Amino acid sequence: MSSVQSPIIPTVAALIQQHPGTISLGQGVVYYPPPPEAIAQITAFLADPDHHKYQAVEGIAPLVEQIAVKLKAENGTTIDAQRQIVVTAGSNMGFLNAVLALTSPGDEIILQTPYYFNHEMAVTIAGCRPVLVATDEQYQLRPEAIAQSITDCTRAIVTISPNNPTGVVYSEAALRQVNNLCRDRGIYHITDEAYEYFTYDGAQHFSPGSIADSSGHTISLYSLSKAYGFASWRIGYMVIPAHLLAAVMKIQDTNVICPAVISQYAAIGALQAGVGYCKEKLGAIAAVRQQLLHQLLAVRDRCTVPPSNGALYVLLNVQTKLSALELVERLIREHKVAAIPGTTFGLKDGCHLRVAYGSLQPETAIAGIERLVQGLKAVL
Repeated sequence: MSSVQSPIIPTVAALIQQHPGTISLGQGVVYYPPPPEAIAQITAFLADPDHHKYQAVEGIAPLVEQIAVKLKAENGTTIDAQRQIVVTAGSNMGFLNAVLALTSPGDEIILQTPYYFNHEMAVTIAGCRPVLVATDEQYQLRPEAIAQSITDCTRAIVTISPNNPTGVVYSEAALRQVNNLCRDRGIYHITDEAYEYFTYDGAQHFSPGSIADSSGHTISLYSLSKAYGFASWRIGYMVIPAHLLAAVMKIQDTNVICPAVISQYAAIGALQAGVGYCKEKLGAIAAVRQQLLHQLLAVRDRCTVPPSNGALYVLLNVQTKLSALELVERLIREHKVAAIPGTTFGLKDGCHLRVAYGSLQPETAIAGIERLVQGLKAVL
């Protein structure tokens, strides 16, 4: 465990606590609460004493059925004998389940840099080696470089689209290339789609699990945390090849037995509310995003902002001799605004900041953006 990086969110949170009044543009959650349909399901849960007992390791049947309907309608993925749904305590658990099910100590998992820090941490916790493949200048996939990084020890390639931390949306063509590469080389494609609904400016999300011959080598991860304002309820799900179910069940039974059943009932209500609930909130987030991009034009001589058409983030490349953490500390201390240092996402060269724009009420987010821009002007 000494070789595993410490999660950055609590570190930045501690700095924020030391400076009351700081506006955080750090954590990647949404500003709105769960839908009323989710809250209403709590009453149904409490009405049956049996609900307080352990339930199925893979998730309660009514929720699994709802997820199957959603996957077919929205992701083009049909659940059949070749695929299984496993409900997890958030998609982070799904990722760790997948890594533990696929690997032996010393195996390799290919991550794209910048990577999501919890993915890199999970690979290291499993005793495996993260193999890092840099994305291009626009943070897009480089399938040829990925192919060249595969060795006899490679067990999976990970993609995240829409992406955390960059906010980019990978093209269908590039995701198909990666998925076909995994099929041809006998490895797995782990596709993290937690931000599937968060796209802007005409960008389209594509699910590799919809590819016709992908069921045997594709592991798809989803989350209710973002779209349904559900972060603390800890419900996500994974779609896995059927031959991995026995291994995943062992892991999940050992780790959690079953995801919190009260949260699973709330998840049923959330899926009943449907994607429309998220879409009606997305306008406010998109407006804050536009405001952020507009305000950042004032410091374009100090930092660059590669195009980001998805998720809840932009990733700034800042021209400074300060380290990313030093810049974060100064922004909090001197300007009372917080972001996340890029070093935690594997960006060791230069100074990068991840700025999240979805977690605050729009007026507060805009005030935070103004502080960020003024801070960058003053510090750089």
